[in-house]
Amino acid sequence: MTGYGRGEAASADKKITVEAKSVNHRFLETVVRMPKQLLPLEERIKKMIQEKITRGRVDVFLSLEETGEKKRLVKVDKELGLAYYNALRELADACNIPEKFDLVSISTLPGVMTLEDEEDDLEAVWPIVREAVEKAVDCLADMRAVEGQKLAEDLLRRRSGIGNLVARIEERSPLVVQEYRDKLAQRVQDLLAEVQIDEAKLANEVAFFADRASIAEELVRLNSHLDQMESILASSDSIGRKLDFLGQEMNREINTIGSKANDLTINRFVVEVKSELEKIREQVQNLE
Repeated sequence: MTGYGRGEAASADKKITVEAKSVNHRFLETVVRMPKQLLPLEERIKKMIQEKITRGRVDVFLSLEETGEKKRLVKVDKELGLAYYNALRELADACNIPEKFDLVSISTLPGVMTLEDEEDDLEAVWPIVREAVEKAVDCLADMRAVEGQKLAEDLLRRRSGIGNLVARIEERSPLVVQEYRDKLAQRVQDLLAEVQIDEAKLANEVAFFADRASIAEELVRLNSHLDQMESILASSDSIGRKLDFLGQEMNREINTIGSKANDLTINRFVVEVKSELEKIREQVQNLE
């Protein structure tokens, strides 16, 4: 599901801003973009997101603003300075010129002395990072919940439509055998007008057809799946994968009904059910 959330938190010298957005994805994929010095906190942030979101691609953007004075440190590369010094002495001896370099001149050579910001204490920064992430993810989850409710309402409407179609299939099913018997009897009568129909053989043929074309078990399972779908949609747990699996099972049952029923009217209902199931399975991919 799609959504967006934003959160901010601050301390005496730092301000953290977090933006989180999500798009549809079959599984959970979390991508966090943040300043280099905060990268060790990435796994903690991902864990927080996984506790509240189980499906979708979630992109998190974290920015750090220094609001206080930042301490700066002077770093000295002693080994590099000594290497410069020895190299300069060798060069002076080789050129037979007096040594005129001093400590200040050596310190200005590249890499000997560098100015760096003091590293942040990550454990001191973590509380405001956590607070900002919580606010952003809560806002994101709320927006996703609103979208999820709308999707659930749409799925319930489609579930009701499929239920009506299945009821019409159930009404039609007993008539298929009777119509087959009548057509078979008429065909035999047309071919053998002078011969009396053997009712026992006709009954056996009709019984064989009725057994082969019976869709009673499939209808029972399909109605059971529809009841399960309604229960799952009323649940507060993660339901996306459950509904995805249930959709596959319902599609399997309706396909079997279509192949066994041997009736044009039922097959038309089957096509309508399959169309609705396809729309349901597309929507389910967006549900958490």
